[in-house]
Amino acid sequence: MSRISDNFFQQDAVSLAKALLGKILVRSYPDGFVEKFIITETEAYMGTEDLACHASKGRTPRTETLYAEGGVLYVYLIYGMYQMLNIVSGNINHPEAVLIRSLNKTKGPGRVGKILEIDRSFNGEDLRQSKRIWIEDAPLVTNYESSPRIGIDYAGEYWKNIPWRFTISSD
Repeated sequence: MSRISDNFFQQDAVSLAKALLGKILVRSYPDGFVEKFIITETEAYMGTEDLACHASKGRTPRTETLYAEGGVLYVYLIYGMYQMLNIVSGNINHPEAVLIRSLNKTKGPGRVGKILEIDRSFNGEDLRQSKRIWIEDAPLVTNYESSPRIGIDYAGEYWKNIPWRFTISSD
């Protein structure tokens, strides 16, 4: 498989969240071991108007990476223990991202960060050039389900019920 092309990440977060399903996330660990995972579940966060997106609170030091050009990682800590792995999408200064919720070898975004050994040093990492983490192409997945995002009750009824969570179907 080959590394995903540069322009793959230059799409809106909903489109990218669907397109990432089935792609191969590759992690090269510090000891030289390389492991490959299939992306099986994603969630889209669509910028300043999306009240579930961190960018809805404005541009801050924490959210600055969201304003980068698509293809870099946005990593943040929740509950004081889980590093959340997000891929920035679209164009520079348009803060959208896709949360990687599950891989074929683990389910749940906290576990994704743990199995990949993600820490804050990955925030801003460019997937197009990184030697530690990247995405390889795989055939387009067309059998997926969409559902509301998880854990965003704070965003209000409208935003929490938009079906921007995508999961590969077992069909």
